[in-house]
Amino acid sequence: MNIALNFRSVIAELPAHVKLVTISKTKPMEEIMEVYQEGHRIFGENKVQELVRKFEQLPKDIEWHMVGHLQSNKVKYIVPFVHLIHSVDSLNLLQEINKQAIKCNRIINCLLEVHIAEEETKFGLDDEEVYKLIESQGFKDCSNIHLAGLMGMATYTENIDQIRKEFNHLHELFMNLKKTKFSDNDEFKDLSMGMSSDYKIAIEEGSTMIRVGSKIFGERNYNP
Repeated sequence: MNIALNFRSVIAELPAHVKLVTISKTKPMEEIMEVYQEGHRIFGENKVQELVRKFEQLPKDIEWHMVGHLQSNKVKYIVPFVHLIHSVDSLNLLQEINKQAIKCNRIINCLLEVHIAEEETKFGLDDEEVYKLIESQGFKDCSNIHLAGLMGMATYTENIDQIRKEFNHLHELFMNLKKTKFSDNDEFKDLSMGMSSDYKIAIEEGSTMIRVGSKIFGERNYNP
């Protein structure tokens, strides 16, 4: 497995407006450093403990993204350094991030996770809940939050039409919010959708940020 070559092949086919978040979950430090040495600085993790450990051990110019489900009681461990949290799926979680951000004197970039897949196991808000959250006083009181956009995961299926439909739905929601709720807010600009198996479809449907791991590192290690 030539990690550097895989990384270059993914980067080479990305449009200029699409940002790559390299998902390094379960991967050892030396493999992450292979991508780092290619000049890449944006990495994502889905577990808090692993994210903290890698932040402590790897170069400090890495931009760390939290992409997995986040429990409120673990927010305090990542707020001091995290660049973007992709997986905000409730107002309570957003308020806890804001609370910890105030303590650290930081502004935290966040994405709202939207449930677009058929699988019930995936997390996320539905469209109505997204609007309700954004219109709530609780959200408006989150002074140390920058809401940067939306994130979603399509159904894990070989049905390309279904994947495209789900990504298209998320893009439409994103554009409607941008037009009706964030028309004067340039910070609302990120649409995080697309992983190793479906990022090309996601880009065609309007993604500005893809989350790719196995396409670069190979299949996941379950005992890192």
